[in-house]
Amino acid sequence: MSDLMKSRRPLPSFVWSLDRDELSAYVARQLSFFAPPGRIYAAADVRPFIPAACRRVEKCFRAIRRKYYCVDGRCQFSHLHGDHYAAFLYLLGNTIHQTGRRPDLSDATFLLNKMLHGLDAFYAIELPDIFLFIHPVGTVLGNARYRDYFVVYQNCAIGSTSDGAYPQFSAGTVLFAKAAVIGNCRVGSNVVFGANSFVLNVSVSSGTTVVGTYPQHRLISSKDIVSEKYFAP
Repeated sequence: MSDLMKSRRPLPSFVWSLDRDELSAYVARQLSFFAPPGRIYAAADVRPFIPAACRRVEKCFRAIRRKYYCVDGRCQFSHLHGDHYAAFLYLLGNTIHQTGRRPDLSDATFLLNKMLHGLDAFYAIELPDIFLFIHPVGTVLGNARYRDYFVVYQNCAIGSTSDGAYPQFSAGTVLFAKAAVIGNCRVGSNVVFGANSFVLNVSVSSGTTVVGTYPQHRLISSKDIVSEKYFAP
């Protein structure tokens, strides 16, 4: 048997707190609650987009090595876990947006996520396949270029300058609480933005921890491997 075949392991089982019909109905009821008078969403409105969104959730969550994501070798999603549900609603809205159908539904799903979790992750931004929200209340994610192993905590901001320049991230980025990355920032792999850090139009090389606020910020060499700290090998 080849080394490649030996290295392959079966995917862990995945447990959902609600089945797809229940999840469709759950989302529809929440959308209807916040909808204008007379506007009601039915489970049938949401159901066509649920399978693709669920596949994306499973791919993302299987890579996460954190409490509440994998227990006893089984990965799990709970609609009552805020971080889980925030990621699901982003992925659902983005999935709807990618189909080009039901823009009203993608708008409503984005606003639902914002109301429930205080997270501004617009459905048109393209987060990577593998990302992690950690109680992201107050976080705003702009139209940057994101890559796998992206981790964001609360009250973070990623955005553009007045000329429309957005950051570009490489694989393995962590933004701790109240970190902000604004403008034409080219960020290498395995970069950690410390709590309260802020950079503006700054390039950050791979293997760096950013502390402090622009222009007095500091770039400190680091050997941390983001994918090893937060994600499964």
